[in-house]
Amino acid sequence: MATFFGEVVVAPSRSGVDEEEEAREETPEDREIRRELEKKREVDVHWTLKSGATAESSAGEPFLCSKFIVAIGHNAAAFLSSFILDSVCWEVVGVVKLWNEWCRTPNTTNVLPTDSFCLFYRLISDPTVLLCQCSCYVAEDQQFQWLEKVFSCMQKESLQVTILSTCPVADYKTQESTLTLPSPFLKALKTKEFQEHVCCPLLEQPNIVRDLPAA
Repeated sequence: MATFFGEVVVAPSRSGVDEEEEAREETPEDREIRRELEKKREVDVHWTLKSGATAESSAGEPFLCSKFIVAIGHNAAAFLSSFILDSVCWEVVGVVKLWNEWCRTPNTTNVLPTDSFCLFYRLISDPTVLLCQCSCYVAEDQQFQWLEKVFSCMQKESLQVTILSTCPVADYKTQESTLTLPSPFLKALKTKEFQEHVCCPLLEQPNIVRDLPAA
């Protein structure tokens, strides 16, 4: 560390260090700790699609799903709660349980909307329409697991996926002043397969989407 402002400090060099010394051999205790952490960070998906019976995500054949709407983050999840799920037209049919630095879901399959879960809802009048309310944090090393286990349960043919997410206005890149922008405002990204009308302007470059919505 520098003892005064502007001091030039030579960084230590690792040249000449044997590879064996640089890469310390992993002990059995280290391997056991790593395995336990990996096991604890596994993403578990549980479905209650038939008569309230719980089924693991890997069990059974993929079910038919025509529309899958995913709300990621507290604001998007609150939007679903206020404008879509506030009725008796939906039933809870699944849950994602995970553990990481910012999320501690309890070890239970009793699903309550107040829990910090990823919850799945099914439209009673059309069981092929599903919603996901993901208000808990999904870490980077868990995002692929989340996608793989959730989508492995659904038939991919003719499946339309809609993602709702939010980000701070300060992260939005534009030539205009952010003070003149309405709050909140809506932008969209779409794949080339989506041929329907988009209800809002497309997101301009160089803005990007991050984390689970991007995955």
